[in-house]
Amino acid sequence: MGWAAGFVTAKHGVAIGFSPADLAFHRFAWTGLLMLPLVMRDGLLDLGGLGWGRGLTVFILTGPAQAMLAYSGFMLVPLGHGAVIQPACATLFGLLLAWLILHEPLTGRRVAGAIAIVTGLIVFGAEALATIGVHGVGGDLLFAAAGIFWAIFGTLLRQWRIAGMQAVIVVGALSVLLFAPLHAFFIGYDTMLRVGLWENLLQIAVQGLLAGALPIYLFGHVVVRLGAGRAATFTALVPGFALVIGYFALGEVPSLPQLAGLVIVAIGFHLTVRH
Repeated sequence: MGWAAGFVTAKHGVAIGFSPADLAFHRFAWTGLLMLPLVMRDGLLDLGGLGWGRGLTVFILTGPAQAMLAYSGFMLVPLGHGAVIQPACATLFGLLLAWLILHEPLTGRRVAGAIAIVTGLIVFGAEALATIGVHGVGGDLLFAAAGIFWAIFGTLLRQWRIAGMQAVIVVGALSVLLFAPLHAFFIGYDTMLRVGLWENLLQIAVQGLLAGALPIYLFGHVVVRLGAGRAATFTALVPGFALVIGYFALGEVPSLPQLAGLVIVAIGFHLTVRH
């Protein structure tokens, strides 16, 4: 639900002029201020025991870089594309990586589900090419890359046995230490000042909490408890919620090809979530 609300709010933010970097700043920097003292308490030199190598890897895969991939996609394609493609790719590659690296079972049902997800993604790609053009396919690929980042993140959490809260703390702290200064130097705060207090508070609340820290924590917790493959399938709830919220909040009505692609992907989700 939080991830779905984040998609809708990000689409709105892009529409009113926020850059992808601005949205990533709101998503990670403010909660990062709360996390930084925790890292300093546990030891900044080794990021609270996680280590800089693993910490930077987690930061890249699920921090501002991953978020900006998705936000950039919303500059090119409608909400329905991002709301379906990113979770679908996260699930698809999460299952594949769990099988290849973690040796989780890949049953016939899951293979059929993966084929259905790929088919649904092809529907979205075809619609983007036919109605938007080549740059529409580029937007879809940005969402696909963001989903793959999330899938790799889930696999590494399981392999390295990283707790969800530890990932949240490290990503938040590094967002303050590394990303916030870069944002201030290269992007600045002109857009934030122009759009007004309410729009900034909206992004801070939804991106920073509901779509940022909370999903990372919950996903990390589920990965450790249930495994990367099964955890990846919980993203199945995101597309439906995002399209419903987007309809009521933004008035975005998904096209028939988008609805068809969603149904096909949902069938794939249903098959992959079961053994």
